[in-house]
Amino acid sequence: MADYLINTTTMNYPLDKNLVDNVCRAFGLMDAHELSNATIRQMVGIVREIERQADCEYVHMELGNPGLPSEQIGVEAQIKALRNGCANKYPLITGIPELTKAASDFIRAFLGLTIPEDCIVPTVGSMQGCYALDTLISQLRPDRDTILFLDPCFPVQKQQSRVIGLKVDSIDIGDYRGDKLRDALEQKLQQGNISAILFSNPNNPSWMCLTEAELRTIGQLANRYDTIVIEDVAYLNMDFRDSNRGKPFCAPFQPTVGRYTMNCVHLVSCSKIFSYAGERAAVIAVHPDLAHRHFPALTTRYNSDGQFMRTLVYQILYAISSGVSHSVQYAMAAMFKAASEGKINFVQNTHVYADRARRIKEIMAKHNFHVVYDLDADNRPVGDGFFFTFTYRNWTGEQLINKLIYYGVSAISLISTGAKREGLRGCAASMREDQFDALDERLALFDHDFSPKQY
Repeated sequence: MADYLINTTTMNYPLDKNLVDNVCRAFGLMDAHELSNATIRQMVGIVREIERQADCEYVHMELGNPGLPSEQIGVEAQIKALRNGCANKYPLITGIPELTKAASDFIRAFLGLTIPEDCIVPTVGSMQGCYALDTLISQLRPDRDTILFLDPCFPVQKQQSRVIGLKVDSIDIGDYRGDKLRDALEQKLQQGNISAILFSNPNNPSWMCLTEAELRTIGQLANRYDTIVIEDVAYLNMDFRDSNRGKPFCAPFQPTVGRYTMNCVHLVSCSKIFSYAGERAAVIAVHPDLAHRHFPALTTRYNSDGQFMRTLVYQILYAISSGVSHSVQYAMAAMFKAASEGKINFVQNTHVYADRARRIKEIMAKHNFHVVYDLDADNRPVGDGFFFTFTYRNWTGEQLINKLIYYGVSAISLISTGAKREGLRGCAASMREDQFDALDERLALFDHDFSPKQY
């Protein structure tokens, strides 16, 4: 076996084992062998501290940071709102009228759905939106104590469920595409304990995309078993394989479960489509039939009329944050409005992520890495986009992250996403042009040190 602590090139990699292990311990891990259990933010902190101590720069693929400038229309609207004095006033918890109207128009323009303004509420990013929905859904029906995830998933969403006390169940969507999905879902829903189904589309981390047929299946079963569906469209219209996407109010729209069930909620975030992640800007959009539905358990708990939307806004969101930053609501309103009017083409703007992912995958393939979730529905290759999954030869994710950390490349383990397949999740978004050569060199060194001929 190659000694991966011996430098075989003029680079400063592999990094010193003691340095890396000591940093891992400082962040609550025993050593680098526990990195597969690290949260995303733990991993970010660990890598940043290694960079500081080792005086190096990683190829960062662990955090889903946008790699594009924020949409200036939003920035200017937010600055104008601050200069006009919004900072000394509490924002409307229901959202400023400009935002709810713009969000309603945006959803109609790009998802082809009609969601009235009173069924839309701003949240401090989709993270808060998901947490608020989990909290509310956990209180609707005492006999339904479990959320069903279509894995792999964004790890923190499961963490939120556990914090609230909701049980978690899952289906690895990679193993149940097309007609197989109905049987797998129905087997879970027949148990009677599922309160909601949660998924992202495109999928974080695999970048698989559910088809209209699969979404129809989910919607039909949600109707049959009266189950709420939480659809996270953080990467709205970022399946770049469909070149016709992105024209407002024109088909093809983003595929959505909202066409097939009234029991649905959509998380619409500005973080990726408008590169506005730092301002924590998103909205929850609730199908009007669900928004206006009354639940006896909510009436009892809050001494109210038990309406879904009012409880979400005035009980849950009010208790969590008392509203979304006033100025960012103006930024969201401006960006949603501009996109609906064709002044921002966010699909075209974010297409660069597909180019970056393709180049990263080509470099990886050259050095015996491969994509883990490689096929979409109908055996179609998974598209290139914001995220991708990978491993090295037949290694487990734990084996790979424990070694790759010494080579200045960071990612997160698929274990944390609930994936049944072994490997890591990488993010292509923040790759700079000058980093592709660095990635090539580091993976070449890695492959040199760990290829079978070295054993």
